[in-house]
Amino acid sequence: MHLDVLDLRHFYYRTRLGRAAQRAIRGRLVSMWPDVQGRTVVGFGFAVPLLRPFLADARRVVGLMPAQQGVMHWPAGMANVATLVEETSWPLETGSVDRLVLLHGLETSENPSRLLDEASRVLGPGGRLVVVVPNRSGLWARRESTPFGFGRPYSLGQLETQAKAAGFVPERHYAALFGPPRATNFWLRTHDMMERMGQRISHSGGGGVILLEASKQVPARPRTGLAERVRRPLRVLEGVPEPTPARRVASRRGAVAGGWPGPTR
Repeated sequence: MHLDVLDLRHFYYRTRLGRAAQRAIRGRLVSMWPDVQGRTVVGFGFAVPLLRPFLADARRVVGLMPAQQGVMHWPAGMANVATLVEETSWPLETGSVDRLVLLHGLETSENPSRLLDEASRVLGPGGRLVVVVPNRSGLWARRESTPFGFGRPYSLGQLETQAKAAGFVPERHYAALFGPPRATNFWLRTHDMMERMGQRISHSGGGGVILLEASKQVPARPRTGLAERVRRPLRVLEGVPEPTPARRVASRRGAVAGGWPGPTR
């Protein structure tokens, strides 16, 4: 079940804890995708807090928000690039997306397999997907006071298995939100420091969320043409006697016409 867009907007833009979470996850994503020059970047779920750094360089940025969640105008003060979509049917051309990020999309989806199928459809050759989900063993998945306490949390192994089943190839993974989900002044002041320390210590364990980057698997095209015919030659003449050379046949005919002696009696 998807969360309401008003609750998500309030958490990420109106609370100190939400802004700290936004900085931590966005910083990790930007380090994974440092260059999006001329690319199409799309976010699904409530991924717009992570997309702002890409507005300057990307060819196109789009925020897709599921109908069960609702939609809001984004980015503030600029032309709107967010749209309401059906969870498993997006108004994007097949193969038109270069970078796709899911935040509060997979763990709250009623059809996670079909959602990943749709993600695979819109990604083009060489496209990359980053899925951000609550860490099953992390503290953030246990607190319903944040959006990460809703839906199905994942372990890294579960997330990789889900991605592989949809035809993706897991490439690398990271963690974020190493500080506790506490809104007290002490923890908020130390949040950025704990994030830096946690990312140096671990890429997957201990964080409140897992970020898995995967590439779209494109099956090899079957080989055809001359190379295939040479590899698998026809065998229709197997068993046929080897023909006699034409000059030998001609010689024999000439000998008969010249009156060669027959066998001695």
